[in-house]
Amino acid sequence: MRLPVRGRGASHDLPNRFERLHLEPAAEPGDEHEQPRKTRFFIDRSRSVISHNSSPDLGFSVSLNPYRGCEHGCSYCYARPTHEYLGFSAGLDFESRIMVKPDAPALLKKALSARAWKPRTLALSGVTDPYQPVERRLRITRACLEVLLECRHPVSIVTKNHLVARDIDILSRMAEHGTAMVTLSITTLRNDLRRVMEPRTSIPARRLAAVRALAEAGIPVGVNVAPLIPGLNDHELPEILGAAREAGASHAGMMLLRLPLGVKELFAEWLEQHFPDRRNKVLRRLREVHGGRLYDSRFGRRGRGRGPFAEHLGNLCRVTCRKLGLKRRSYELATDGFRRPERSGQMRLFDAG
Repeated sequence: MRLPVRGRGASHDLPNRFERLHLEPAAEPGDEHEQPRKTRFFIDRSRSVISHNSSPDLGFSVSLNPYRGCEHGCSYCYARPTHEYLGFSAGLDFESRIMVKPDAPALLKKALSARAWKPRTLALSGVTDPYQPVERRLRITRACLEVLLECRHPVSIVTKNHLVARDIDILSRMAEHGTAMVTLSITTLRNDLRRVMEPRTSIPARRLAAVRALAEAGIPVGVNVAPLIPGLNDHELPEILGAAREAGASHAGMMLLRLPLGVKELFAEWLEQHFPDRRNKVLRRLREVHGGRLYDSRFGRRGRGRGPFAEHLGNLCRVTCRKLGLKRRSYELATDGFRRPERSGQMRLFDAG
C-alpha cells in the first residue's frame, strides 16, 4: 500500500485514460511522504470562459471556472477526471498542476456584451473551487465579480474556503440588487477528518464564520452538506445543519458522494490509508445506494442514490431542515437589472512571466 502524501488527498498519479503511456517514477519507500509535491501554476489562454450544460441534476445552465484543477486536494473530488482532458492525471496532478485564467474577467465582459447573451444565474464555479488558495494572490475570482457587479448580472457561488468573506464588499452591493448568493460546502465538523479528506480547505469553524459574516452583511447564504459519505460522515448531517442555521444560513441541502472513473480507485486507496477499519463498510454502503455499483452516473441518481438508506438520508435532511427553518431551495436571483457592458480591449491581470 502506498503511503499518504502530506497535505494531499491523492497519493499517486493515475494513468490518464486518453494516453497510451504512463510513467511511474521510481522512488524509495517514504519519499513521497517526506517530500510532498509542490504546486505549479500554468497560464490557461482559453478564448472563452463560460461553459454551458443541460444537465437536469444541476441548478444552473452556465458557469465560469477561473481555475482548472484545485489545490484543495479533496480525496473524493468528482472533478478530478476533467484534468485528463489537459494531459494531466486525475491524481496528484489535479491538485498540484493548476491552470489559471488571467484573462477570465475580460473574456467574461466580452461574453456579457454580446447581443445574443441572455442573463441567467452564472455558477462560480461549476467544477473547481473559485476560492482555492492561489486566489488570495491572483484575485481572478474577485475581478470576475467586479465585472458582474458592473453589469448587475446574477451569480451563485459555491466554495469551501473562508476567503469568500474577503469579497463581502462586492457581494453585499450585488445582494442589494438581488444578484448574488453564496453556498458554503461543509462536509464535516471534525478537524481531524477534514485534515485528511480535504487537506487544503478552510477548517469547519472558518467556513461557519464565513456563513455568519455573509449573513450579517445581508448576502443570501446557505450550506451544502456535500459530499455525504455513507459510513463516514452521514451521522453528522443534523449537527452540520444545526450549526449552519445558528451561523445564519437561510437554506441548505445535501449531495451523496460521486465517484466517477478513476476517482473510485483514489477514494478506495484513501480509505485504506486513513480508515482501514471502515473501508469495507463505506464501500458496501455506497454500493447499496448505487444499485450494487460504487457509482451510478445516470441523471437523477448520481447525487441522490436510491434504496432504503438513500431514502433515509434524504428524509433526514428534509425533516431537519424543516425543524430548523432552513429552506430546501436556494433563492431566485434577479435578471431584470442587467446592464450590457461596453466592449473594451482585453485586460491583463498579471504578467505571464
